[in-house]
Order: sequence, then C-alpha cells, then structure tokens
Amino acid sequence: MFILRHARNVRRAALLAAGIAAGAGLWGGQAKAQTYGFATMQPGTLSHTSATAVAKVLKEKGGMNVVVQPTAGETVLIPLVSRGEAEFGIANIFEVLGARKTSPNIRLIGSLHSLRGAFWVRKDTNMKTMADLKGKRVGMGYSAMRTIDPLVRAILATGGLTEKDVKPVLIPNVIRGADDFVAGSADMFFFAFGAPKVREVDATVGGIRALEIPKSGMAAAKKLLPEGYLTPAVPNGFFIGVEHPMGVYTWDNMIFTNAKVPDDAIYKAIDTMVKNKADLVAIQPALREFSAENLYKKYDIPYHPGALKYFKDHNIHPKAVD
Repeated sequence: MFILRHARNVRRAALLAAGIAAGAGLWGGQAKAQTYGFATMQPGTLSHTSATAVAKVLKEKGGMNVVVQPTAGETVLIPLVSRGEAEFGIANIFEVLGARKTSPNIRLIGSLHSLRGAFWVRKDTNMKTMADLKGKRVGMGYSAMRTIDPLVRAILATGGLTEKDVKPVLIPNVIRGADDFVAGSADMFFFAFGAPKVREVDATVGGIRALEIPKSGMAAAKKLLPEGYLTPAVPNGFFIGVEHPMGVYTWDNMIFTNAKVPDDAIYKAIDTMVKNKADLVAIQPALREFSAENLYKKYDIPYHPGALKYFKDHNIHPKAVD
C-alpha cells in the first residue's frame, strides 16, 4: 500500500512539474509575442506611411509585433504614448516640444526624417509667393494638431503676413484642411510633401502650386519657431507643385516612446531600422535620409536610455539643428 501511494505521489509530482513547464513555455511564448502599438496620424498622411514602413520592418526583420494605431492627430497621440497606451509614436518636433509638460513620460528615439511642407493653391490662380495670400482664406485652428497653428503663422511670416492679413478658416487637422480646399472653402491648404493626400488633391482639382518662401523671410519665421529651416527642392514626383528650384519649409519628424519601454526593445528597434533601410525606403521614400547619425539631434527632450546606449555603442554624437 505504501508503495502504491508513493507511486501515485510520484505521478502527481511529475504531472505538476509538466504543468509548470507547460505554463512557463506558454508564458515565454506570450512574452515573445508582445504587441507594440505605434500611434500615428490618419491614413493619407506622411506620418502614417512612415509608421507603416517602420512597423512592417520591425515585424518582418526584427520579430517585433508592431501594430499601427491611427489617431485624429499628434495632439491626441503624444499623451497616448506618454500614458503607455502605445509604445511608439511619431509626431513633428513642434508638437513634441509643446507636449513636454503634459506628457512627461515621453522619451525620444530620434529624428526619423525631415518634414517638408508647403502652402498649396490651385495651379490656375495667379498666386505664386507667400505674400499673395493676403486677404485669402487660410486654414487655421488645428484643434487636433495644436502646434500646426504656430507653424502656419511662421510660414505666413516669411511673406510678411500675420493672421490679421488673411481670412482664417477653422479646421481640426491637415486632412480636413485639404478637404476644405477641394470643396472650395479655403484658398490654400497646408500639408507635408510626400503625403498621399497631396497627390489626391493634385489630381482632384486639376493641379496645385506650392507657394514660394523667400529666404529673406526666414528671419521673421525663426522668431516664432527657431526649429524650422529651409531645404532645397526641385520639380519632381516627390515635390508636387514645385515649379522651379526653391527652398521649402522644413522641420523634423520625431519617433519617440515611453520611459517604461525596456531599453533592449528600443535598442533593437533602432538596430533593425538601420540594418534594413532599403526596406523602409521601399514603402516610404521620405526615409531615404534616415540614418543612425541623423536620429540623434540636440533637442530639449530626454532621449530613451535604449537609444542613448545605441548611440554610445556606435560612437554617434548629437547634431545641432540646422
């Protein structure tokens, strides 16, 4: 009887050990299958395409299950990442700087690529420079993208204009601004070059023109937003509406994370993007300028420790903003 009871106890112990092992295996599988949310703007925007490219590469090349989470705008998505409801986010530098106090858990990964934007008008108008917008209907407000308004004011300033010189049309985000332009409710729309929405508008209205920014006007713009700068553009498939070589307004589009995301996940994300740049560019041509060196710029926002470790390991130093 003792031997029988002992055998039963041994079998129970074995079954218990097997159950623990199976549970451990299941737990390990769950850990490996962790999902990372990537908060971004709506489909049709440049940032959504960039986020889609990064998510695809991290998933297929890095084994990280990254899911794109579209939102109404950058003002919405930055707090979402700060609260830990998404592990990655993408937003322009003005939005990220403006959210420092209200989203204290944000940590930079770096500058994913530059954003180059323009004020577009219909090609059949006689408007060619920023000064020609005087008295015209200009999209403003951007309730879901709060820092776009200062950006609009800075670009207007390059033409010697303020919001008092135009007729403001209140809009929540750039998508709505483009739609209002198509509908005839505004005389211009603001967007980033390379966004699918710009091509859509160009085809819908029969052609658009990017208003030229005079280099001499940048001093006035920098008084409002020091982080903006001009970069050269030439007529091509990316710079829709650019009719001759000229400077276009430029600022950085940042990829960021939450302070609580593990260091090794951020390190791996950067390493995977750097090693698979061709795959990124195949989806988002704007990522041609992406590099580990361009990620690290001098901004008054903390970088994630995982990013800092990558920069240190690869002898990368912060670059001044142009």
